[in-house]
Amino acid sequence: MRDENQVEAEAHVESEPHLEAETHLEAENSTSGEFEREPVPESARLGAGKFWGMYAGEHAAGTEFMIGPLFLAAGASLQDLLLGLLIGNLLAVLTWRFLVTPIAIAKRMTLYYQLERIAGDRLVKLYNVVNGVLFCFLAGAMVTVSASAVGIPFGTMFEVPDETFALGSNDFTLIVIGVGVVMSIIAAAGYQVVAQVANIAAPWMIAIFAACGIVSLVQMDANSIAALREGKFWQDAIDFVQAKDGAQQFGFWQIVVFAWLCNGAMHFGMADLSIFRFARSANSGWAPAIGMFLGHYMAWIAAGLLLAAQIKLSQDTTANPGALAWGALGWTGIICVIIAGWTTANPTIYRAGLAFQGVFPKSPRVAMTLVAGTVATIAGSFPNLSNQLLGFVGTYGTVLGPMGAIIFVDHYLMKRFGMREENAFHSDQSFNIAVLLAWAIPVAIGLYLIFVPTSLFPDKLFAAYAVVPCWIASGAIYFVLSKMMQPRTIA
Repeated sequence: MRDENQVEAEAHVESEPHLEAETHLEAENSTSGEFEREPVPESARLGAGKFWGMYAGEHAAGTEFMIGPLFLAAGASLQDLLLGLLIGNLLAVLTWRFLVTPIAIAKRMTLYYQLERIAGDRLVKLYNVVNGVLFCFLAGAMVTVSASAVGIPFGTMFEVPDETFALGSNDFTLIVIGVGVVMSIIAAAGYQVVAQVANIAAPWMIAIFAACGIVSLVQMDANSIAALREGKFWQDAIDFVQAKDGAQQFGFWQIVVFAWLCNGAMHFGMADLSIFRFARSANSGWAPAIGMFLGHYMAWIAAGLLLAAQIKLSQDTTANPGALAWGALGWTGIICVIIAGWTTANPTIYRAGLAFQGVFPKSPRVAMTLVAGTVATIAGSFPNLSNQLLGFVGTYGTVLGPMGAIIFVDHYLMKRFGMREENAFHSDQSFNIAVLLAWAIPVAIGLYLIFVPTSLFPDKLFAAYAVVPCWIASGAIYFVLSKMMQPRTIA
């Protein structure tokens, strides 16, 4: 039986005579089985197991092989890492469960179609382009990670050039293209195939990450409780990196905020409305916990241990995911890195494809997903992009997160304060100026502080710190402007 919210929403849509053409388009799109422009029907909803598997596969995956070593290189102490990741990942799980899932269950629409109904189709196209491109860059980093492992047997090494947009070697670029093509085809097959791949791969990958950490500890002779408690093996690696590259410090609160908000676009930004719209119940909203605590906790630490062991054994500070895994587990490690990048890139390319389809709503989702895969593959050809994940994920959360605040305010506050929710949809607006200002003003200020030194932040603002203030500011501005621009009472 359909829930009451969905029945009411569908009845309201049917009562709008000017929606006849759009309803016809929705009917065409629903034949794909992805329901890009209509609520997900009861027959297509999925049990919690699909979500647990997908989040395990996505977050115990390719980014972990990059982010874990970057923590060590940035000077994060082992004690701060253990406690800070625990707190930050718990906050992330709670944000998914209590911020995203209730709205996803009530509306059952993609982020992009829901925003279109609030912001208007012209404005949301701008957002979708930004959204899709940023997701493609994240997926591109995962293409690079997998390619770093594919290249090991062929003697093709992952090398980071000095320039951000500089290509690797010709051989490495060809490997990136091959890996990107395979990932794009899987993502184009649709959400259920993406989830199935993650379900199959996740348990094995989690075990391999744990094995990487254990083997690394043995390689560093940290095989006693006393050695683990002292943590000298970790501090020695930090000292070696900083003697070579200069002193850095990545403190406790940076770790907490990064762990919480490195996926800010997914939860605060509501991107995972597109995922949880398929959930049968809100309990599926707990599924990110497996990704956070086995991925962003255990796997990050295990990947950092890989670099610490490599430094001890060979004095090599290069964070090459393929080489790190090869040094610990040989061929098993290589296969894990390949699949880990794959299971992260698949759902990210899928999300980007939905964003691009929001720009061209008459285009098939498969075609737009392949376009997203092509952009991701091009991004993956620039190895330096994957080396900047600590800053990048905070920046894309700052850019994309505030739209989630607008959805939150629209869903929970508009009717309560006598205003009309989904105003663009019900008033035939193609461009909601209140949404534009509420998004652009906080994001512009946030990006300025992130990229430009100021007297307040002489070393520039750590990108993840901007996510929540921008989110709150966007919601407040949208509410105030809507109150000013909309009629005082809605019939």
